[in-house]
Amino acid sequence: MKIPIIYNIRSLKERPVSTLTTAAGMSLVVAVFVAMMALASGFHAALVKSGSPDNVLVLRKGANAEMYSGITRSTANTIAGMPFVARGADNQPLTSPEVFVVIGLNRLTGGLANLVVRGVSPRAMQVRRGIEIIDGRELRPGASEILVGEKIIDRFANTGIGETLSFGGRDWTVVGHFSAGGSAFESEIWAENEQVMPVFRGEVFQSVTFRMADPSSFDGIKQTLEDDPRLFLDVFRESEFYQNQSVILTQILNFIAVFIAGVMAIGAVFGAINTMYAAVASRAPEIAVLLTLGFKPGHVRSSFLIEAVFIALLGGILGCILALPINGLVTSTTNWNSFSEVAFAFRVTPNLLVSGLVFAVAMGFIGGFFPALKASRQPVVVALREA
Repeated sequence: MKIPIIYNIRSLKERPVSTLTTAAGMSLVVAVFVAMMALASGFHAALVKSGSPDNVLVLRKGANAEMYSGITRSTANTIAGMPFVARGADNQPLTSPEVFVVIGLNRLTGGLANLVVRGVSPRAMQVRRGIEIIDGRELRPGASEILVGEKIIDRFANTGIGETLSFGGRDWTVVGHFSAGGSAFESEIWAENEQVMPVFRGEVFQSVTFRMADPSSFDGIKQTLEDDPRLFLDVFRESEFYQNQSVILTQILNFIAVFIAGVMAIGAVFGAINTMYAAVASRAPEIAVLLTLGFKPGHVRSSFLIEAVFIALLGGILGCILALPINGLVTSTTNWNSFSEVAFAFRVTPNLLVSGLVFAVAMGFIGGFFPALKASRQPVVVALREA
């Protein structure tokens, strides 16, 4: 016969201060853990959303990022003429040779930040699904005009429609704002590639992105382009390229989350241990009665362990509630592959909340194990003497 759980609930009600104090300590640990993991999740999602599995991204062979690549105009034209490139309603290839440069702009809050200026072709928004003008209009060919990503608007000066930004020795008029489904593109400035190229890079693109006519033929496309000695290219599925770009920083952010939460968890676990040891000491007569009534030591141990886990679970729930308001909060960090700033939103997902609860239960189990073990091993005669 096991000890009823109602016994543990009544016991917790008898010592509300110590119970709530321990739960509060664990809630802070869980809130920090979930918040840090939500930071990593948001950054990862922003980069992953930048790529489409239907698109191919082409770089110069050996370049592991766009800023280190260089593709000639003739190579870009050769790619556009390939039969595996999808075509639009006008039968023109859905390809976008692009220029990639990083500039420094002052934040409204102070300090200099690196931002990506991407020179795009007129078909860039057809090649990449999910790009949408939310205010203003598209770029006019041959004009010094720019589109500003949604995440930049409120963080940098002179990004409103009709305002002017100066970089590359020229003034650029903001003619539109665009969204990109929460991807890293929303942290970029877009201009016509033919205008950006002579200012920064000369007659060379950094990448070519195109839509595949048949997405299932990627392996063949990759082999065809990489094996052509005239082109000297590396070929990536766009979605996989941007996902790989996020790996290093995502791993670092996850490590920091676990490290910080782990350090805080040590204190929370010791708090749980003290609470449960105090409970064992004050309830020695009860333990003696339970053992006398025929409950086995294992049942007593399980009962106290359940009590500790219940306190931790309460703290975990409180911690998850504390972390929920940061969901969607926009922050920024540096993409180490391009050394540019990427703005993204915290993502508190159901999986992260479950992970927070599991983390709390683990703390409760560790914190309650030794006190529960002591309770189960307590001699009946000694416990009765303390009554």
